[in-house]
Parts: sequence; C-alpha cells; structure tokens
Amino acid sequence: MVIVVRKRGNARGAKDHRYEHLSEGDVMGNTKTQSITETKIARIAWLSAQDHTRTFTSLMHHINEASLAECFMMIDGSKAKGIDNVSKKEYGANLKQNLADLLSRMKRMGYRPQPVKKVLIPKENGKTRPLGISSFEDKLVQKITQRILEAIYDPIFKDCSYGFRPKKSCHDAIKDLHHHLFLNKVQTVIDIDLADFFNTIDHNILLEFLELKIKDPVFMRYMARLLKAGVLTKGELSVSEEGVIQGSVCSPIMANIFAHYVIDVWFTDVVPQHCRGQVKLFRYADDCVICCEYEEDAIKVKSALAKRLEKYKLKLNVEKTKMVPFSRRQYGRGNKQGSFDFLGFTLYLGRSNAGVGIPKLKTKKKSFRAKLKRVKEWIMEVKDKHDLHKIWDVFYVKLQGHIRYYGVSHNSRMVEKFIDEAIKIVFKGLNRRSQRKSFSWDEFNLFMKKYPPPKAKIIVKLF
Repeated sequence: MVIVVRKRGNARGAKDHRYEHLSEGDVMGNTKTQSITETKIARIAWLSAQDHTRTFTSLMHHINEASLAECFMMIDGSKAKGIDNVSKKEYGANLKQNLADLLSRMKRMGYRPQPVKKVLIPKENGKTRPLGISSFEDKLVQKITQRILEAIYDPIFKDCSYGFRPKKSCHDAIKDLHHHLFLNKVQTVIDIDLADFFNTIDHNILLEFLELKIKDPVFMRYMARLLKAGVLTKGELSVSEEGVIQGSVCSPIMANIFAHYVIDVWFTDVVPQHCRGQVKLFRYADDCVICCEYEEDAIKVKSALAKRLEKYKLKLNVEKTKMVPFSRRQYGRGNKQGSFDFLGFTLYLGRSNAGVGIPKLKTKKKSFRAKLKRVKEWIMEVKDKHDLHKIWDVFYVKLQGHIRYYGVSHNSRMVEKFIDEAIKIVFKGLNRRSQRKSFSWDEFNLFMKKYPPPKAKIIVKLF
C-alpha cells in the first residue's frame, strides 16, 4: 500500500515535499529512524566540539538503511532529474530494495557516483554559472555525507564563516558586519572578489584537508570518487582535478572546508599578529569583506591574501577586489567615503536622524535590476497559461520572498520601490494576453484594493 503524507502548507498552498511517496511502513517508522540518526550525528558534532583536534576513524557505519531513508525524506522531489532520469517518486516506489542494493554495492566498494549533468544558469551580470544536477541515488549518498561532514566541521569553523551553516544565515552576516562598522573604528574595507572560487578548488588539496580530521580510509575513497565523478555537458564527459560544481548537495560544505583552512584559519590565527590595528573578516561562501582599522593594514592584508590564495591554487579577481575608504570620522568631517557590496546589499555611510554618520545599507543596484528582470520574464511566461487569481497568488508569494530577504533596517524605501516597479511590470504583462487590453490601470487598482499586494516592512532589525 502506498500513501502520501504532507505537512500542512502555508496559507497560499505551499507544500512540504519531504514526505511524498513513502510506503506505509516507512511513514510509521519515520520518527524512530529520525531520532536514532539525529542522535548519532549529534554525537559526532559533540565529540568534535569537545576536542577540535579530534580525528574520526570510523564513519562508514553511519551510512545505513535508516540514515539513507531519512535523507530520502529530506530531498525535494520537485528538483530536476540527473543523467539517470530517475525521480524521487520512482526511486521511492521500491525504496527498501533500492537502499539495500545501494548499501550492498557500497560495502563491496561497487558504488561509483555517476557524472553530474551540468546546466548554465544566468547571473546578474549577464554571464552564466554552472549548476550541477546529480542522479537521485547520488543525492542520497551526498546528503548523508553532507550531514557527517557538517557534524565534524561546523563545531570547528571560525565565527567569521556564515555561508551554508546550520545555525547561520545571510542576515546574521549582514547584522554582524553592520554592528562592527557601527561600534568599531574602521578606516578601510577590503571588498574581496575570489576568481571562480567553486570551480578552482583543487581536489587533491581538499582531500589533504579532509584527511586532517578523517582517518576512515573507505569514507575517504568515496570522497575522492565523489569529487572525480566527472561532468556531463551536452553529451560529453569531462573529468577534472579541480572544482566542486554548485548544485551538488555536498558542494557547500566542501567549499566551506576548503575556505576554512585556506582563508579563515590563516586570517584568524596569523593576520592579527602582523597588523597595527583591529582587522575583521566576514565571509559567506566566496563573498568576503575585511574591515581594517588602519589603511596601512589593509594594504598589507590584501597583498598577503593574494599570496595565500595562490599557494592553494586560488586567485583574487584583481579588477574587482578593491580597498574602500569607510571612515565614520572622515565622513563626519565632510570627506567623501566609498561603498561596497555584500550579499545583495550595498553598504554606505549616511546620516542618522540625529545627524550623525552611521553605516547604512540598501539593495544592490544590480540585484534590484536583475530581480525585476526575472519578474518580467516570469509574467511573460505565465500570462497566457493561468487565470488572473492564480498568477496573482504566485506573484504575492514572490513579493513576500523579496520582502523577507531585503526587508532590513534602512532599506524600506528600496523594498517599496521594488514592489511598485514589479506591480507595473505585472500589469503590463497581463495586458499583453490579447490584442485588446485586459483592463485599465484604474480597474487594476480596484482589483488590488480587493486583493492587496504585501506591504514593505522591516523583517530584520539591525539595531
């Protein structure tokens, strides 16, 4: 018997894909399985937190039918298929036997990850970035591997690291950066751009880093296979010695581990000893800024960072990496200061209500334009496929998502502007559903009065 279990969706019908297409036995045993697996993973994290020098010699027993079944529930079934062309529903139709077969192959070292299917995703600057789509079985193995790696490494990651961590977010990075700029003397900010970070991570160096903590030879062999599985692009297979393709379940934690040893540990333990004033790093994946109390320290740190990255086969994007004057004292004296971008926001110095110079932020111009462009592309795609109410419901959710991210102190005006511009774009798109206009602006306003769009509001308070 197959049953479908879903958690309650939100008010506008969002659903949870984790519990789709499980057998009745799987659902009945889910709570117990989850409890056992979480306890074992939590034990790894506890041991790592108690002793940061601890190594782990036995990890493969954590990859079992129970842990893989739980990972199955965590995977979003709506994602694109890999080269195996197998969906979550299809794999789950015979879940117990499929997991048993996978574990049997893993025990005899017969499991080999399939190549990742690569697609190109447009970026804000008009370029594209590669996105990898793994086969479904590989997603399961990657998911449990990710959970094990996070348990080992998250307790030892430095406070300057925010990206793709269980209890940290973009907003945490923004808030901490804003607080530092507000409370501390900062003369110069180094706005860092790492050149093609994810695609230039050296596999052999990453494996050497992993071996510092992981002494399980079988687990390490599978890590090597995961890295060297190859990429399939338009039917052509390529295998490289570098790069963790974005989109893979494991790529964020592997990139974080690499950056931890190359950047974070070096910056935290070594750099302050060679600086006259305070220096502070804020890193979210490959988006980094360094706040320096003195300009002379900024010059030294920038030069040393370039050499440090080169040692591990990474590079600074020299054209985009810049030193930004960001002194509140100089701003108060009337001297013009700069601005820099971080996680979709532009940070700059402005006046408070009391007339004092303080750090502020607003939506980054490129992000603002890019997101309006996506709204236009979306409405042109769906305008003839659905009725007005369904389109408006989806648009409402999109606006809510924008507000949740960009609704940060100082940024309410830009959020309001985005909502207004997006509504105009949707109105124009809806009026192209036929040769005759669907309705006038006055009629559209009456519709919005009955079904009002969400209003701009501050979701994240910086102070």
